[in-house]
Amino acid sequence: MDMTLILGMGALLLVIGAFAGVLAGLLGVGGGIVLVPAFFFAFQGLGYDSPQLMQMCLGTSLATIIVTSIRSVMAHNKKGAVDWDILRGWAPGIVIGAIIGFFTASSLRSSELQMIFGGLGIAVGLYMTFGKMHWRLGETMPTGFGRISFSPVIGFLSVLMGIGGGSFGVPTMTLFGVPIHRAVATAAGFGVIIAVPSVIGFMTVDMAVAPPYSIGAVNMIAFTLVVAMTLITAPWGAALAHRMDPKPLKRVFGLFLILVALNMLRKAFGW
Repeated sequence: MDMTLILGMGALLLVIGAFAGVLAGLLGVGGGIVLVPAFFFAFQGLGYDSPQLMQMCLGTSLATIIVTSIRSVMAHNKKGAVDWDILRGWAPGIVIGAIIGFFTASSLRSSELQMIFGGLGIAVGLYMTFGKMHWRLGETMPTGFGRISFSPVIGFLSVLMGIGGGSFGVPTMTLFGVPIHRAVATAAGFGVIIAVPSVIGFMTVDMAVAPPYSIGAVNMIAFTLVVAMTLITAPWGAALAHRMDPKPLKRVFGLFLILVALNMLRKAFGW
């Protein structure tokens, strides 16, 4: 085993984790939306390219979300910001969607998952750039058929992108009248119930090519280093958010995400 390669991989992952943590704290976006493309280019650059590469990126990203989302839920709950009624009501559908998402992701090639990430990434980036807080689909969260329809979609799409509950959960809740701070806090809970069942699945995937110290499609070196760095740097991002207006930064990040997604699509098509 090449120790130089492992050390280089470790240094790169520390930088990725630090960047993801600052963004998560500053903009309230989940680290996964940064981690998946970062893992992709890191693992590819280190020579671990394969038709299953995106599965490794998704599984490892979702593993980090278990830890960061639990920590976030606990912090938000101390402030009374988590809406447990929404979380309990939406959890079964989200879990079902996450499980379907895992089986779908495990059956697709890396290039196909890149196309999905690119397409959904552009949609999320456009919403972050141009979305308005006053947009509404309704004044209360859906129940009955509406909840049965929406909740699995959140879990399904989140697993296909390797992200927690923020990118789809927060817009869904705010579009139905949930205040933004309560939506962000509750979406952290979505992240836990999305990540736990899907990571269990990803750990059972038989990988033909994988970085050292991987369990299925979850790389434990990347998981450990990224979690350590995000726990350190997320509070820095949160402190910065209190000193500046994050709204224009969110638009800039939305544009950055669109560019990252377009580059992912470019590579998926072999351009």
